[in-house]
Amino acid sequence: MSTITNDIVAKLWNLCNVLRDDGVTYHEYVTELTYLLFLKMAKETGTEDRLPEGYRWDDLESKAAPERLEAYKVMLIHLGTHGSIITKEIFAAARSFIDKPATLTALITAIDAIDWYSAKTEGLGDLYEGLLEKNANEKKSGAGQYFTPRVLIDSIVSLMKPKLGETIQDPAAGTGGFLIAANHYIRKHNDLEALSEAAYKKYRLQFHGMEIVQAAHRLGLMNLMLHDLDSDETGGIRYGDSLSSEGQQLPKADLIITNPPFGTKKGGGLPTRDDFTFPTSNKQLAFLQHIYRALKPGGRAAVVLPDNVLFESNVGADIRRDLMDKCYLHTILRLPTGIFYAQGVKTNVLFFTRGKTDKGNTTGLWVYDLRANMPQFGKRTPLTREHFAEFEAAFGSAPDGSAERVDTGEEGRFRYFSRKEIADRNDSLDIAWLKDDSDGADGDLAKPEVLAQEAIDELEGALNELRSLMDELGVEAAEE
Repeated sequence: MSTITNDIVAKLWNLCNVLRDDGVTYHEYVTELTYLLFLKMAKETGTEDRLPEGYRWDDLESKAAPERLEAYKVMLIHLGTHGSIITKEIFAAARSFIDKPATLTALITAIDAIDWYSAKTEGLGDLYEGLLEKNANEKKSGAGQYFTPRVLIDSIVSLMKPKLGETIQDPAAGTGGFLIAANHYIRKHNDLEALSEAAYKKYRLQFHGMEIVQAAHRLGLMNLMLHDLDSDETGGIRYGDSLSSEGQQLPKADLIITNPPFGTKKGGGLPTRDDFTFPTSNKQLAFLQHIYRALKPGGRAAVVLPDNVLFESNVGADIRRDLMDKCYLHTILRLPTGIFYAQGVKTNVLFFTRGKTDKGNTTGLWVYDLRANMPQFGKRTPLTREHFAEFEAAFGSAPDGSAERVDTGEEGRFRYFSRKEIADRNDSLDIAWLKDDSDGADGDLAKPEVLAQEAIDELEGALNELRSLMDELGVEAAEE
């Protein structure tokens, strides 16, 4: 991000102080700012035809200060049902968190004072992503749950090498980070100006996502729009549940890159999909089924998943076996702890390619341990792209994992395990071999929040096993 963009992001972020007296949270502030920025940016970019007449930035600004807040609230409701598709989706069920007319006037005045010429020159998309990152890094906002570290996204995308014309999907799109990074990669490696009109239209429609949380969906749509990836046609991020029949409507993909939500399905219920062989309330295992089923033959995927997916027994083991049959699961990257919003969450990236047939595609697996003996990441030690450099070199230049690789042995970070060795581990993919001498590892006293999160992970795994057992007993009882 440029210095100019950083300065504008800082100014916009500092406006949240204006709303503190109204009891507005950080996340509510970013949502409120999205409404106002959409109106302002429509004016600045000459796209006000998306908005009905009488409901635009100048119309809001022209209201007398005492009546402006009431007019603004009416405007939000109206825009939820009028205007272009993206306008109606961004303002769907919109409501203002502002209580005082003076607060709204202060925000409008501050937004007007920004150097929008420089902002447009530097890139409005970068500006908005900067705001989303600020929001995710602010623990009080609770937004980190659907924000994947940008450096991790960029590393994954560079390894997966998205291509022009490919159908690219993120079934848990959040604020759109993976889709936008894929778009950046394609733009960097292709001359889009040389495309025919038909080819350019196909490019605009090759990105597909779905998001179940309406607030995140709103932010994601705004993010895509500011990166010139509008959803006024069939591309973009849809509002819906990928674990329901809505997920079956997403197109088969050449590439899926995603970080599904952690935890169990709300209420403990099973996904309402009728195409899952292994029903489970564990959202990550359910998303994993969606992902490998949604790939075209030869399609590739990179997905961020917590450790429990690697070792959970019963239905977890069934899903891993099904994955290794239908796909070539070629690489697992064990990620450092502390890089997500919950400090104790241990995560991995699984890289796999859908086979031409549905049996025996995984003959062996490479595991890279980037967790053992790594720093405690946070504000003092930020995660950077350099931390992934050695892994990217070891992974090689082939997105399907076919590049020549070197097993570094028990003292190194990159090792190969045959399918038989995995089977001998009861198909557990939770494979570690390095002695971890970092703080909080191997018996050292870890932070209370880390221990608490690990306990929660273990309890959730046990609960999922009990649910699976109860389901099995229920089936047997019905048959008797």
